[in-house]
Amino acid sequence: MTSRIKIMIEPGRPVKDIQIDSNTSIEKIFEELSQSGGFESVNLSTGVEILAEMISDKQCLRFISFVGAVVSTGLRGILKDMLKNKWFDVAITTCGALDHDIARHFSHYKEGSFTMDDNELADQDIHRLGSVLVPMDSYGPLIEEKMQAFLEEEYQNGVKEMTTAQICKMIGKHLGEDSFLYWAYKNDISVVVPGIMDGAVGSQIWLFTQKHNDFKLNMAGDADLLSGFIFKAEKSGAFMIGGGISKHHTLWWNQYREGLDYAFYITTAQEFDGSLSGALVREAISWGKVTQKAKQSTLHAEVTTILPFIYSSLVSKLKN
Repeated sequence: MTSRIKIMIEPGRPVKDIQIDSNTSIEKIFEELSQSGGFESVNLSTGVEILAEMISDKQCLRFISFVGAVVSTGLRGILKDMLKNKWFDVAITTCGALDHDIARHFSHYKEGSFTMDDNELADQDIHRLGSVLVPMDSYGPLIEEKMQAFLEEEYQNGVKEMTTAQICKMIGKHLGEDSFLYWAYKNDISVVVPGIMDGAVGSQIWLFTQKHNDFKLNMAGDADLLSGFIFKAEKSGAFMIGGGISKHHTLWWNQYREGLDYAFYITTAQEFDGSLSGALVREAISWGKVTQKAKQSTLHAEVTTILPFIYSSLVSKLKN
């Protein structure tokens, strides 16, 4: 005999029409969304409220995770400003984020489109990342030159072993105010890259060890760093931008303190294939990675479009 799970839905507030005029602030628009009954708009409004409360909560250990691809776009400026504002204590990202931060500090990417001819681009030594064009000279050779110089400087100062968090601080101190790694370094925000070998920076670390076989990358040291944060945290929260390893690493470590108390996740992935990137935040409750009483929301949206508006609303909310 099969059992049936009954889902009871309690009636909520009446759905309100959104009303906007020339004097309506962005904060007011987000308030309007919260009562609109809209399909993703309510998740958006809820997510902004969660972030505002999480950032303001002095007892909360605050994580931000993001995929590297967005750093190739203008969204890099928003990520940089959030770290400059000291809204987060720990950032977890992918190697691509480091690659793009270095490359864009020392050179420029170009606007392109998804419809460009990739054979022609290859003939011109141009890589395409979605609608962003990455000249070869702005990427591989440049990152090789910079990373070998940065690592050699540390090595000559007697450093023979580094965690990914220390690698990120090393890079940040050599960049400038346009860089998210610079502001993480400046504000003592730890940046951890669990998949650091999957990118140009990781390849350069490996190449460095071929010439200096006594130099070691200490991934376990990152675990020591994160455990030190987690085991002392009274509360924890995360703003997760995109899925993959950066999202999972954030959730994974928070299971050791019985889960996140705040969680807002933005994704374009769908959950029907069972992927981690498609999994809603609430799925993590069953794994103990998000608490049962957590304030949580998942928003299906393209982040380079929506994050500037979220940031603007947060600036207004936190100022008030």
